[in-house]
Amino acid sequence: MSVLPVVPAHQLASRPEEQRWLVESLWADEAVGIVGGEPKCCKSFLALDMAVSVATGKPCLRRFAVTRPGPVLLYAAEDASHVVRERLDGICRAVGIGFDKLDVQVITVPVLRLDLEDDRARIEETVAAYQPRLLVLDPFVRLHRIDENVSGEVAPLLAYLRELQRRYHSAVVLVHHARKGAARVRAGQALRGSSEFHAWGDSNLYMRRVGEQLALTVEQRAAASIPRIALELASVDDALALAVVEPAASAASGPAPSAKQLVERVLAESSGPLTLRELRSTCRIRTATLSQLLGELVAQGRAQRTAAGFLAAP
Repeated sequence: MSVLPVVPAHQLASRPEEQRWLVESLWADEAVGIVGGEPKCCKSFLALDMAVSVATGKPCLRRFAVTRPGPVLLYAAEDASHVVRERLDGICRAVGIGFDKLDVQVITVPVLRLDLEDDRARIEETVAAYQPRLLVLDPFVRLHRIDENVSGEVAPLLAYLRELQRRYHSAVVLVHHARKGAARVRAGQALRGSSEFHAWGDSNLYMRRVGEQLALTVEQRAAASIPRIALELASVDDALALAVVEPAASAASGPAPSAKQLVERVLAESSGPLTLRELRSTCRIRTATLSQLLGELVAQGRAQRTAAGFLAAP
């Protein structure tokens, strides 16, 4: 047997900061990962927004830069082709680019399964032919007939996608559902099925509803995660696309609430526990002040402290 190849640590390849991201702060370059969330939380809209941004070089959600755009390969297993077209067209209009200029290739076969050797071979041949910067598969549940709860069945499928990423230097976005009734656990732990999904991702994006708004949580394997982002599905001139909700735009009319009222309202509108960091980012209150207010709310029985964060009292 031959000795495995090695290299001194200081000779390992480095990468400039601007080349570390496919979508700045959201998705690492050549990363695999999950866009996950509960039903009707606009997971597919987020994945398509990323697809349009990578294909055009326009900022994702009109905020997060794409420095090295390239072709995108998309398989939307759950939506009819006219629905995919309408959504992509709407996002293009929101971005301000002609739909006919969009370099997104849509796989049109009715059934594609990652657990079948022939289908895996066809996917690889297609990736090899188009060399996409981004491969989007939506959703995972339509791409197999395995038991998602069995690690030994899930792991080989995820390993195959990781192999595609490494061989062809393509980022991979896998859209996946969250478990029912898991709104109060950490976003990654709420994913349906095996824990392999959460562990697999280099970049993971999770969508949840918080009151009337959508909340986007970002997890990174090799970078600091940004604070949670408030989103809404907005229609402008018949163009339907996700948009970041600015703090000023989401403020209620009338007298401004006190800091304690604000914290209590955010807890009441949340579908799950919020960490101190998440509350600080949402409420924009100093850590010391926020800790004091939370202590008062807990003492008054108006909030609960759990291992996962803070909750409004039932």
